[in-house]
Amino acid sequence: MSPMRDEDIKTIVAETLAEQQRLQRDDIDAIVLRAIATILTSFGIEEEDRKELRSDFQHLRRWRKSVEQAQSYTFKAVITVIVAGLLGAVWLGVKVMLGK
Repeated sequence: MSPMRDEDIKTIVAETLAEQQRLQRDDIDAIVLRAIATILTSFGIEEEDRKELRSDFQHLRRWRKSVEQAQSYTFKAVITVIVAGLLGAVWLGVKVMLGK
């Protein structure tokens, strides 16, 4: 039997470590998924409700964006009314001054 070369030993060790790391990563992924499922279940959200929950979040996002847009339009309308009022007051003042 021929003795193993250093390169062969390094290759075997590297492959073994890579496999061990992959297995650990798989274990960690499984633990994280289980933890998330447990947390969601504790909030009353079952795993089967995932699509419905996603739809709910999409609806909430659309609602939030529409409220933000309405606030923006309201702010613009208030500014427009204030500016129009000031311009009207200035115009009336000018008319009164010129009318005398």
